Amino acid sequence: MADLHQSGVITTFHRFGPTDVERIEKELAGFNRHNPIALVLPITPTEMDSPAIAVIMKNLKEVRYLNEIVITLGRTSEESHFRRAKAFFSALPQRHRIIWASGPSFNALYRSLEEHGLSAGGDGKGRSAWTAYGYILARDESRVVALHDCDIVNHSRELLARLCYPVASPAMDHSFCKGYYARVTDRMHGRVTRLFVTPVIRSLIRLLGHLPFLVYLDSFRYPLAGEFSMLTELARINRIPSDWGLEIETLAEVYRNYSLKRICQVELCETYEHKHQSLSADDPRTGLMKMAIDIAKSIFRNLAVEGIVLSESAMRTLVTNYLRTAKDMVSRHGDDAAINGLKFDVHQEMVTVEAFTRALQMAGQDFLDNPLYSPLIPNWNRISSAVPGLLERLRETVEEENKD
Repeated sequence: MADLHQSGVITTFHRFGPTDVERIEKELAGFNRHNPIALVLPITPTEMDSPAIAVIMKNLKEVRYLNEIVITLGRTSEESHFRRAKAFFSALPQRHRIIWASGPSFNALYRSLEEHGLSAGGDGKGRSAWTAYGYILARDESRVVALHDCDIVNHSRELLARLCYPVASPAMDHSFCKGYYARVTDRMHGRVTRLFVTPVIRSLIRLLGHLPFLVYLDSFRYPLAGEFSMLTELARINRIPSDWGLEIETLAEVYRNYSLKRICQVELCETYEHKHQSLSADDPRTGLMKMAIDIAKSIFRNLAVEGIVLSESAMRTLVTNYLRTAKDMVSRHGDDAAINGLKFDVHQEMVTVEAFTRALQMAGQDFLDNPLYSPLIPNWNRISSAVPGLLERLRETVEEENKD
């Protein structure tokens, strides 16, 4: 059972034991009349072959409160994958559409943006989510957008309902809700959050003081969770990146666009399990190393936006402080694992910290060398201004490709 503590500057909704799913879904069905809910599911061909998607489909078939489901298929140029996705998701009882975000029709749309000096970024989760938002905005029939990944091994109707509830409820005044959970099986997971993001943020607080933006980031119990819900208007005004900085940049955009009292986090389930990325300690172009570098650069960019000067000497101090803070975290987590009877490999934890230290150094140097670099995709307000009619073209493309 969760505690009652409200930590940080945002509201936390706890999970006090298992949720009465029938009760919360009945309430959400009532909310949907006033605040229609769209669910976005970014997926890749690899995830189509995983056991997780079968569980997700089984649960979604029983959900009756969703107004629409938008599945964005990325990382494939093969039409056979698109046809397979259409056939697989055809079993959904809700109105749903498959967006082939890396197909020829959408690549043509992306080229239209490039002709106006804009970019939708590379093929990945960020671009897939951004494209889905555009379709939902073009239809203009949903007021709430929820998003979760398609690799959740222990997905449940409870998880989805709790994710949607804080934003969909007309009795609550929340514009954005971030999910959180414990990443625990017989051992602790969530290495990038435990051993990188939290130590980096707390080291920056020691170095720069309790800046509002850093305190805000430190208020999230799982800042890298891929699950969130938001008002549709945020999908119009938020910029999102096409790299691994997606979750941090999303939090930063929400921070700039809304009052803190309208931002919350909700505990979704007792524990959460999905696929695990390799560390790739010797290759900064992939795995957790790439993720850590992108996340660190995202934090640095947003501190610069807040007017903070990050010098070369500050970066050196940060790396030194991070290493000490992360090692202290390993000790904390080791003791926590011991009292709970979990497996814990101290050596591998230290190897991970040392790899993340190199990632932080690389990120700092990259930022200092090119502080103006940004992977952010322009928001839909700017797109509509620069390329009038693109949203309608997007909607028509999706409808045409989803004809039987």
